[in-house]
Amino acid sequence: MRHDFDVVIAGGGLNGPTLALALAGAGLSVAVVDPRRVDDRAGDTFDGRAYALALASVRLLSALSLWPGLAGESQPIRQVKASQGHPGEGAAPFFLHFDSAEIEEGPVGHMLEDRFLYRALIGAMEGRVTHLPGLAVTAQDPGPHGITVTLSDGRQIAARLLVGADGRGSGVAARAGIRRQGWDYGQTALVAVVDHDLPHHGIAHQYFMTTGPLAILPLPGNRSSVVWSETRTNAAAIAALKDDAFLSVLRPRFGDFLGPIALAGPRFAYPLSLSLAECYIAPRVALIGDAAHGVHPIAGQGLNLGLRDVAALAEVVVKAARRGEDIGSPLVLERYQGWRRPDATAMALGMDTVNRLFATGNPVISALRGAGMGLVSALPGLRRGFMRQAAGLSIHPMPQLLEGRPL
Repeated sequence: MRHDFDVVIAGGGLNGPTLALALAGAGLSVAVVDPRRVDDRAGDTFDGRAYALALASVRLLSALSLWPGLAGESQPIRQVKASQGHPGEGAAPFFLHFDSAEIEEGPVGHMLEDRFLYRALIGAMEGRVTHLPGLAVTAQDPGPHGITVTLSDGRQIAARLLVGADGRGSGVAARAGIRRQGWDYGQTALVAVVDHDLPHHGIAHQYFMTTGPLAILPLPGNRSSVVWSETRTNAAAIAALKDDAFLSVLRPRFGDFLGPIALAGPRFAYPLSLSLAECYIAPRVALIGDAAHGVHPIAGQGLNLGLRDVAALAEVVVKAARRGEDIGSPLVLERYQGWRRPDATAMALGMDTVNRLFATGNPVISALRGAGMGLVSALPGLRRGFMRQAAGLSIHPMPQLLEGRPL
């Protein structure tokens, strides 16, 4: 069978281009089929989207020679403070405090705006990856020696492997017969960026409230990203408010520790749910990112989980190619699934459990939660273990891209 590419990737968000660069850097031919055209995501307008990149994700970007150009646009996360919270009452007496100075590797992560990461990925693909913007994969026909992919313009291209990086509603997964499990949280995430008078010192704050968690994440300068989860009903009412009224509801929850706050851009609202693919592979198909696991944003791990998929799949495929194996064979793809599915499922269900645990207002459970947080914070070994996990350093075996080593 004639192959136009070794790998075709459906989806041009962040995970797809990152995988494409990792594979192309190791000598494979790759095409990215991107339903969106390159738009103002690569421009100069901040649209409110930012990510908490774990240390392991930063190392991956370093291995792809992207981080040197991004570091200056990022904000290191030097500390994380988490506690139970109640509107107008501030943090509870017991809280978790993670200080990156306690681990040798440096900051547990960096905050980075979507526009900078997206622009870097699109720019790096030029001349190395075949980018097909404004097109979608509409059909796929796997065979013993490859897979034929039909595009929305009627073209057909052949590859050894098709990767679904096309989100929770993955067409690649659906056409491959991969079913999904999950549930709606009855919550909506309200996302905004605020300016504040006082410096944040690189400290991220997480308040767990019964209606949903509130994260305050440091951005460069005196700005912070707010990810505020509320019940669906409450969120709809709050989202409908004008900016001044929105701020009047946010301020008691946000607190005054950063001084007066003001909106620094548009607001967004995203319904929250859990969506897990029952398997990550099918004949000539592999899934990464939200196509494999859509999770609660409670710990900001969504993109980091996707980048772990990227690192593992790239390593499996590249090593198989160097051994002369068929990179789309079941034997090769099973290695990827066995490496990633247990970790991603455990992380997704762990975040689900934390969200449910803090959603109850039972005073006994609340007291136990507070005591548990205080205990973790008081035990250095346990505290460092949590930090290493948040930094993405506790994966075994660790993909070499997440160690900062090129393939």
